[in-house]
Amino acid sequence: MQPFVFHNPTEIVFGVGTADNVGKYAARQGGKALLVYGRNSIKTTGLYDRVTASLQAAGLSWVDHGGVKSNPVLSHVREGVAVAKREQVDVIVAVGGGSVLDESKAIAAGALCDHDVWEFFVQAKVEKALPLVTLLTLAATGSEMNSGGVVTNEDTAQKFNINSPLLFPKTSILDPALTYTVPKDYTAYSAVDAISHIIEGYFTSNDQATPLQDRFVEGLVKTIMESTEQILHQPDHADARATMMWSATWALNGLSTAGIGLYQFPNHMIEHSLSAMYDIAHGAGLSIVIPGWMDYAAAQNPAKFAQFARRVFDCELNDDLECARYGITALKTWFHSIGSPVTLAQGNIPDEEIGAIADNAVMLARKWGLKAYTAEVIADILSRCRS
Repeated sequence: MQPFVFHNPTEIVFGVGTADNVGKYAARQGGKALLVYGRNSIKTTGLYDRVTASLQAAGLSWVDHGGVKSNPVLSHVREGVAVAKREQVDVIVAVGGGSVLDESKAIAAGALCDHDVWEFFVQAKVEKALPLVTLLTLAATGSEMNSGGVVTNEDTAQKFNINSPLLFPKTSILDPALTYTVPKDYTAYSAVDAISHIIEGYFTSNDQATPLQDRFVEGLVKTIMESTEQILHQPDHADARATMMWSATWALNGLSTAGIGLYQFPNHMIEHSLSAMYDIAHGAGLSIVIPGWMDYAAAQNPAKFAQFARRVFDCELNDDLECARYGITALKTWFHSIGSPVTLAQGNIPDEEIGAIADNAVMLARKWGLKAYTAEVIADILSRCRS
């Protein structure tokens, strides 16, 4: 167990019907809100009317910033920053999934600085930010209870991250009923994303004695798998939706990695290039990358992968490498069974683009200090994702 400081200041309001209280929590932060949301679903489902009625009842005025796309883009972030500055808003209310929340964090930082918001994604430090209140509609990224966000720069095809303690949401409202209408494909992608968040640290930690965190991760993976299968069978299964929503939040709120020492996010590093270059859904890109990366990493040190296979997939093989490969195949098969792509071809990504993807991914590998991941290593991993 390595020394650590765990601090997560986000207030969570969880339960069916809590969406109607968003105005009360936003009013704690100010009197005028920037309401950030995605495309048309918020209005076709009636959620927009519920949210604005709650804001109005709490005495807030607001200005809209809709149109956030999956894999949010820098140009739209810049538009949001301009609106927030022009309208002199006090608080950002983000209604949506991880993309909406991530863009909102970038706007929160950009609204109170004099330079271009992209500088925060390259090297600038966030010194101040607008307060953020979120209403989650998709359980996947954990952005509702962490301090990070990801945005794609369309001009440079760079999908980079922003991170600051100032970007933790003040309050996040988790109403599982809002996820009942999430389609099957995004239900699958969300499960992959949540699983990816917890296994990155699990497999890359430099401390081999982390039994508490290991059991936490293994149990959470199994819980996500079980609840996802229930949801795909019965989309309005209340308990499964609630379990999945809370599981995805716990997957990236810092608790599972507290005490494990240094760790890395190689799967995300590689996938960011897939979604930056081909606009594939983040979870879909991860389900392609993860089995290939696991195959690469397990060949060098199979013990942890064998443990994963034995505890999550009940592998009974004695040889660690054989058991590791059993677990990799089992996870890949599960990804495929829920409808998420597991090969480059299934993601409509040409094999001949592996070199270009690797060259793109190296930029983020350098930013994150992943020195072992040269273009050649990344290309090797991607070559394992072809079949």
